[in-house]
Amino acid sequence: MSISDARLAQIGARFAELEARLASGTLESDAFVAASRDYAELEPVARVSADIVAMRAELESLQALEDPDPEMRALAAEEVLRLKAALPQAERRLAISMLPRDAADVRPAMLEIRAGTGGDEAALFAADLYRMYEKYAAEQGWRVEMVSANASDVGGFKEVVANVSGTGVFAKLKFESGVHRVQRVPVTESGGRIHTSAATVAVLPEPTEVDVQIDDKDLKIDIYRASGAGGQHVNTTDSAVRITHLPSGLVVICQDERSQHKNKAKAMQVLRARLYEKMRDEAQGAEAEARKAMVGSGDRSERIRTYNFPQGRVTDHRINLTLHRLPEILEGPGLAELVDALIAEDEAKRLASMDG
Repeated sequence: MSISDARLAQIGARFAELEARLASGTLESDAFVAASRDYAELEPVARVSADIVAMRAELESLQALEDPDPEMRALAAEEVLRLKAALPQAERRLAISMLPRDAADVRPAMLEIRAGTGGDEAALFAADLYRMYEKYAAEQGWRVEMVSANASDVGGFKEVVANVSGTGVFAKLKFESGVHRVQRVPVTESGGRIHTSAATVAVLPEPTEVDVQIDDKDLKIDIYRASGAGGQHVNTTDSAVRITHLPSGLVVICQDERSQHKNKAKAMQVLRARLYEKMRDEAQGAEAEARKAMVGSGDRSERIRTYNFPQGRVTDHRINLTLHRLPEILEGPGLAELVDALIAEDEAKRLASMDG
């Protein structure tokens, strides 16, 4: 995708204008914050744009060169070849940086993992997935805070919800939503037979209170005594909170904290994220089919990945990518290759659709 000289000049002029405004010292606080945000978003685009302008000018100069020295002409010819190879790559980087972005990409995310088919083995796999995302988040410099968990008797999770905060969390994790399937011999299986189990993952962008305003009269709040694993104080005080959002029918339960107030705050955090995702889905109704045509819709009913322990492989079915590095992926660092491949495939298909 070639970018016109006029468009490059437009980008450069806009960036220079923002630089001048920020350096003027005349902006009020709100205007300064807005200009700083625009500057930060435009800077990487402007840098690549400036590189392309310089490369095109150099290429034009070299192609017009008429030097009597054969050695100089040979050097110029080599540089022309280098620039002709480098320019399309730079133009592609610029085109990708100019693709429309999901406004939620910069947000923190709520990560929800639930055991699916497979009983105890599915719960253990859900715990494996949670640890994988914890370790991947640590590699990215993100912070993971568990919001609620429903532990199984064998040490896994029937359900676990966590908040993941940091730079670009939702942009990198959003394609993880879906059904994750595991094939392995359970520790409880004496015959050595391979079982197939599953867990569902949902990654929801976390909204602010301004994005989703919840009226107290729309809520039904129940307080009760927590049950299950959790320790003496959690199980002997009325601190568990169940919030029902009456208009949507959404129900959120949180019982992990000793404090009723903390559980309520966490439950509201989860409810707000689920309502925001519901609003996004409704707003993007016309775009739903386009999303499915990329690397998958992110629907939790869609099987997206298989973790095969006997063969030590992980296969992402949306992009037909198989990596024989299962231990490294479950330890976190190897997951980056899968995430980056999904993002690259999404960008490539969006570029192709724009070219078409």
